[in-house]
Amino acid sequence: MKALLLENIHPEAERLLTERGIELETVKGALDEDELIEAVRDVQLLGIRSKTTVTERVISSSPHLLGVGAFCIGTNQIDLAAASGHGVAVFNAPFSNTRSVVELVIAEIISMARHLTDKNAKMHAGVWDKSATGAHEVRGRTLGIVGYGNIGSQLSVIAEALGMQVYFYDVADKLALGNARRCETLDELLEVSETVSLHVDGRPGNAGLFGAEQFAKMRPRSLFLNLCRGIVVDHEALREHLESGHIAGAAVDVFPSEPKKTGDPFTSSLQGIPNVILTPHVGGSTEEAQEDIGRFVAGKLRDYLGAGATTMSVNLPTVQLDGTPSDRTRILHIHRNVPGVLATANGVLADFGVNIDSQSLSTRGELGYVITDVAGGVPAELLDKLRSLPETIRLRLAD
Repeated sequence: MKALLLENIHPEAERLLTERGIELETVKGALDEDELIEAVRDVQLLGIRSKTTVTERVISSSPHLLGVGAFCIGTNQIDLAAASGHGVAVFNAPFSNTRSVVELVIAEIISMARHLTDKNAKMHAGVWDKSATGAHEVRGRTLGIVGYGNIGSQLSVIAEALGMQVYFYDVADKLALGNARRCETLDELLEVSETVSLHVDGRPGNAGLFGAEQFAKMRPRSLFLNLCRGIVVDHEALREHLESGHIAGAAVDVFPSEPKKTGDPFTSSLQGIPNVILTPHVGGSTEEAQEDIGRFVAGKLRDYLGAGATTMSVNLPTVQLDGTPSDRTRILHIHRNVPGVLATANGVLADFGVNIDSQSLSTRGELGYVITDVAGGVPAELLDKLRSLPETIRLRLAD
């Protein structure tokens, strides 16, 4: 078995996979589509972060690929429909770097409220500016959170502990934590918030979510943060409102176009503007978060390879079983979710005189996934027969 890890994934992932006997190759940066197709031609497991795009062409060109690990929160860089259609499991880390992102948001809110970046620049230039003009406490100020998922909700709790009044807006019906107040519309949130922080996902519908119209509706001299996805914000509109003074400060960690690797040149229309904090997509980049992400996602890939477990897969039906007993063979069958598939597959097993020891089935939309443990081994002809079923998407034995 071979695995390819891109984009400086934490060594904890390497340790878990190599301990499992998987041959490992690592690449520091991201790869473009053609490079990725060449690199994964004989690879069973692929690990990426946010800068690598796994397209339908990549997946269809990789017949040996069994699983993709997104060592981050988002999976919008992966064609999930194509992965499902080829029986490729996709896993991510929806919780592991939540705290790291939230801490950076809090730090940046305080830094902008106190103009710390400007004070720091002046000190390095030899200017002593002890003025309190424009510096504010965050206690008692209103924070509007757009997107109340794992990160947004935890930010809500910590911001409230600092004495901030929290409002949030989410397209889904989310339970408010603490004293946070739900807004029915984005406009309602913009009207009441002195600081606005975006925490939405990267689905295509969120592209351009925040532009000139939304900035104009923000309160005068308010603060703005985006630590979710670069495509969500119109940076030219943000620059205009910063230069006019309508927006008093901004912190941006994600950009519509980002360099592939550390050291590559970076340009943005937001460079050089006072009280603007620009960071290179490091919201979740703490040693603690990256180690936890490496352990979590690599563990999911390892368990899928060895036992067929798909708990917390973002695209396949969920089936959770422990490792295969030494006297059993485990058959993993991903198929189209149509009536009669299980009966047909079990009929094939019966035709070959194979006795089923245990069986677990789960479905998800158009997909079905069944794990079957059988006593002893199974003949190659049986596996070929199951693979030839018109409903079969992928069939393999647990490693």
